[in-house]
Order: sequence, then structure tokens, then C-alpha cells
Amino acid sequence: MPVIILASVIVLAICAPLIAPYSPMIGKLGDKLKPPGWVHGGSMSHPLGTDELGRDILSRIIYGARTSLTVAALAVFFAGSIGTTLGLVSGFFGGFIDILIMRLADIAFSIPVMLLAIILVTTLGPGLDNLILVIMLLLWPYYTRQVRGETLSVKERDFVAVARVVGCSNSRIMLRHILPNVAPTVLVLLTLQAASVIILEAALSFLGVGIPPPTPAWGLMVGEGRLYLVSAWWISLWPGLAILLTVLSINLLGDWLRDRFDPKLKHI
Repeated sequence: MPVIILASVIVLAICAPLIAPYSPMIGKLGDKLKPPGWVHGGSMSHPLGTDELGRDILSRIIYGARTSLTVAALAVFFAGSIGTTLGLVSGFFGGFIDILIMRLADIAFSIPVMLLAIILVTTLGPGLDNLILVIMLLLWPYYTRQVRGETLSVKERDFVAVARVVGCSNSRIMLRHILPNVAPTVLVLLTLQAASVIILEAALSFLGVGIPPPTPAWGLMVGEGRLYLVSAWWISLWPGLAILLTVLSINLLGDWLRDRFDPKLKHI
């Protein structure tokens, strides 16, 4: 079920221009605050209702999936690439390089993520590119610490010693012998972090420092509907439900991958 839900969200994001019945940013004021189609006063031409500007909620949720998944995919990819590289270098070489990288990671861990994100986004300005950059800067230490710990263990194994004896370079050992052994952990972390990124992006957009309007984003839609929770509950409900289902599906997938790749759990 989580895979089906997540696959459906991905398909909606990719095929948004073909699936969405209306423009996500243009509405008709004559259709504003229409309830869902099955509610009295609603219309099946807008099955999930419309917002305060007459924009179709369903169309904005479909395009909002594209926004959330784009931010999550790019942020975890760049953060994972940087963090994994630093973790490999730190664990493999040790010494001053290890101390420097890990102290930088400790500093990053000591600062509250949400507070730092708000400060950075406010300083750089709201926007998709800046949001991805900020989230990337916040996530890399998680990969660095995990990969460093596994690299310290892997580099002591016999196959690494054999690679040294036959004359393999340090870069070859890290890329061909150590990285494949830490890749499953990185994959699990990428999956779990993607869920965190979606929540963080939604929270920042809700606060008005993430994705700027009128770009459709789930967190922004929830924020726009908070003034109409009594009279037009559907504006916030559907994007909030989309966040819940997507994040829950990603977390369940991440848990499955963790169990799948953990040798300690294979015989349980």
C-alpha cells in the first residue's frame, strides 16, 4: 500500500499538466470558496472544492505534489552526495581532516533546524532554489556522521587490506570497495530524509518563508486555508491529508528498506 500511494503521487507530479483539470494558479472569483462536489452547494466540476480565489483545489494539490517531490528529491540528492563524500573522507583518512569535518557537523547539529532554516530562507529570500539550498545545508551532517561510522568499520576489513597490497589508490578503495558497502545505509537515510524534507518544506511554506505564492505547494495551501477553517475547511484539509499520506508512505518504505538491508533482521 505505501508503494502504491507513493507511486501514485509520483505519477501525479510527473503528469500534472495532463491530469490537472484546471490551471493551479488561475481561478474565477465567481467560483470562490465552493465546497467539495458531494457537499451541498458544491459542484463535481470542482470535486475537492475551490479556494478563496476560485482556484481548483484538486489541480493545486496535483501540482503541489510536483513542488514537494522536486524539493525533496533535489535536497536529499545534493545533501546525500555532499554528506556521503565528507563521511567517506573523514572516516577513511582520519586525523586532522576527520576532526575538522566532524566538528563542522557537530556545529550544524547544535543549531535547531527550523530556526536555522527560517533565518537562512529569510536572508536569501523565498523561492524554490533557495529552499533547496537551505535544506541541503541542513541535512548533510546526518549523512556524514552515519557514513563516517560505517567507513571506520569497513576500512578495517580484509578486502580493503588486500586492495592496499595490490596497489589500489585511496580514491579507488573508497569508491570501489567502501562506498558499495555503505550504500544501503545511505539509501535508507535518503528515503527517510525525503519525508523530513517534505514536512520541513511544508512548514516553511506555511510560515510564509518557503515556496512563494501563487506557486502551488501543500504547506502554502494549508497556510492559506487557516483563515477559513470554519467556513471552508476543505482548503486546508486536502493538502494536509496529501502531506500525511505521502510522508507516511515514505516512512513505511524507509522502514521496509532498513529491515531489508539489515542483516541482523533477516532471520527474524
